[in-house]
Amino acid sequence: MILEQAILNVLPDQTAQFELAFEQAQQIISRMPGYIDHELQRCIENREQYLLLVKWETLEDHTVGFRTSAEYLKWKELLHHFYNPFPKVEHYTRIF
Repeated sequence: MILEQAILNVLPDQTAQFELAFEQAQQIISRMPGYIDHELQRCIENREQYLLLVKWETLEDHTVGFRTSAEYLKWKELLHHFYNPFPKVEHYTRIF
């Protein structure tokens, strides 16, 4: 299992719209091959920052399967205009 992590900094005064868009976007990602689970959490100290965690079966399920799919274009259209700066996405593998 691979854990994808992204810190999402949403534009000021756009958090409500972002959360509505994410409700739609999560339907896209949850149908992708290799998808296991995800969660979106909002930062308490900085209300415009979110943490996205997505579990994938393999790294390629995310980097190739999802990111090269037609569904990813819909994901981008729904979400990418909310971010400043654009999030850095990193992947982790479980040690313990």
